[in-house]
Amino acid sequence: MPITGIKDTRKKQLIEATLASVAEYGLQNTTINSISRLAGMSSGIISHYFGGKQGLIEATVRQLLDELKLALLSRTEGAPTSPQQRLMMIVEANFTEFQRSRPATKSWLSFWAQAMHDPSLARLQQVNSQRLISNLTYSFRPLLGAEPARIAARQTAAMIDGFWLRSALSASPEQDFRDGEQLCKAFITDLLQHHGVTPCH
Repeated sequence: MPITGIKDTRKKQLIEATLASVAEYGLQNTTINSISRLAGMSSGIISHYFGGKQGLIEATVRQLLDELKLALLSRTEGAPTSPQQRLMMIVEANFTEFQRSRPATKSWLSFWAQAMHDPSLARLQQVNSQRLISNLTYSFRPLLGAEPARIAARQTAAMIDGFWLRSALSASPEQDFRDGEQLCKAFITDLLQHHGVTPCH
């Protein structure tokens, strides 16, 4: 395997180990040693590739953001999609099996809690929030016009984030994630109908 391939593989393994460590111990108790142990690598390699724990934590958050982006792209690429179909796909991308998994939910909750005290993580949280609102606004605009689309996007983003959070904290997360996804889709359908847009089937 080329050197660059080995480097990318090791970075991926360290990010996966970080997710596993945060899921098991929490962000505060995740250490270079806990990550390297789960990855089966020496602790020095973390500093070599990421400059330390903070760099690896930020890389892990970016990986979670990339997963969201790829989940949407995988749904929208290929066959043409209508604005309504794209809105439903945005919801689905936020409720994928990966985003519902224990490592992902534990990590998101830990990272966003820490973002209140960490400017670097706060910036990544802002990127995530703005990306969701931007994607929703883009899809609402052809149906509602500019200003109503902006308002609808903020409302829908709040619904998605709210149902995801409630589901992640639920005693029965799998069912609540499924219900949350359907309720977000129903909210979009009702909102469009309120504005006189006929649902597509």
